[in-house]
Amino acid sequence: MGRARRFQWPLLLLWAAAAGPDSQEWMWMQAVESERSRCRARLGHSRAVTLGAGQEVQTENVTVAEGGVAEITCRLHQYDGSIVVIQNPARQTLFFNGTRALKDERFQLEEFSPRRVRIRLSDARLEDEGGYFCQLYTEDTHHQIATLTVLVAPENPVVEVREQAVEGGEVELSCLVPRSRPAATLRWYRDRKELKGVSSGQENGKVWSVASTVRFRVDRKDDGGIVICEAQNQALPSGHSKQTQYVLDVQYSPTARIHASQAVVREGDTLVLTCAVTGNPRPNQIRWNRGNESLPERAEAVGETLTLPGLVSADNGTYTCETSNKHGHARALYVLVVYDPGAVVEAQTSVPYAIVGGILALLVFLIICVLVGMVWCSVRQKGSYLTHEASGLDEQGEAREAFLNGSDGHKRKEEFFI
Repeated sequence: MGRARRFQWPLLLLWAAAAGPDSQEWMWMQAVESERSRCRARLGHSRAVTLGAGQEVQTENVTVAEGGVAEITCRLHQYDGSIVVIQNPARQTLFFNGTRALKDERFQLEEFSPRRVRIRLSDARLEDEGGYFCQLYTEDTHHQIATLTVLVAPENPVVEVREQAVEGGEVELSCLVPRSRPAATLRWYRDRKELKGVSSGQENGKVWSVASTVRFRVDRKDDGGIVICEAQNQALPSGHSKQTQYVLDVQYSPTARIHASQAVVREGDTLVLTCAVTGNPRPNQIRWNRGNESLPERAEAVGETLTLPGLVSADNGTYTCETSNKHGHARALYVLVVYDPGAVVEAQTSVPYAIVGGILALLVFLIICVLVGMVWCSVRQKGSYLTHEASGLDEQGEAREAFLNGSDGHKRKEEFFI
């Protein structure tokens, strides 16, 4: 009968696994009571002294990120082989003395020894959160609770613009992290500088939805710039964050400029004019004109280029290219002068003569100022020297006069006493 009792609780365990949830609790209690009876029979009259005396169960709280791996450990002190049961927060038995009781393959028994019982939970979920019971059944029941906390790391933020940005106006961006635990902290960065945003959060069950908005003025130079929204919380490794880059789309009026294929053109040459346009939205139509006259019959206008083959003096004139978008229009001019084949013409420099003349005039003015300053300083020093010389002569004359006067007084004094 002793051998039959020894294996009675494994049979009850199998019955409990096959039975419905209503009968599982009764079967677990039967298994526990059977094991207690076996312990009492084994220990006899000494059980009151040693059974349960000094036995302890210790656990540690565990924090894990969602989808990660958590290890729940029960430390046993002075374990004598009694029953050890591990239960989840719903009080469902996971392991009974090292034997699986719940069909959830995410829970694995990593260690079952007289010192510790360690289970491993993979792919942790929010519903796994709570207190895990580590129970030691002896004459007295000992149990401790290991609290499992599941954190939720933020995903990459979603950045959206409220309305189309236009040069000279303001743009408003919003950044959303729909799910995080604890609530994620959102920050904005532009050109490596932090922007001040306004954040708000809403709790949805165990997770938080966090949003932030930022506003700033934009110009055409900001088109294509990068704005970053960064999300952080304790579920991410230290120093890590989730970021989303938003490329600014700033609309502005167009500009136009004409580039010629050569600086000097003569009769018979072929000239190609290119109208370089910018704008957002980019203009898709360019119109070529020649003042109040029509373009030469030989001219070929295709998009941004105007080709003038076999130039003659009659082609002289002011050529224009025009373009527009919904924010404005632009126009560029080019004055065409066709020279005779034998004419000697200097090519136009990229720097206008007026600018060169202005620079030279400024240099001459600075040189004159320096010379005047030097002359003034020299004259001032020379005048100071002459003044000191005159002062020296005056002092010598006064000394000489004093000497002479002193001699005369002496004589008068001598005459008075005689």
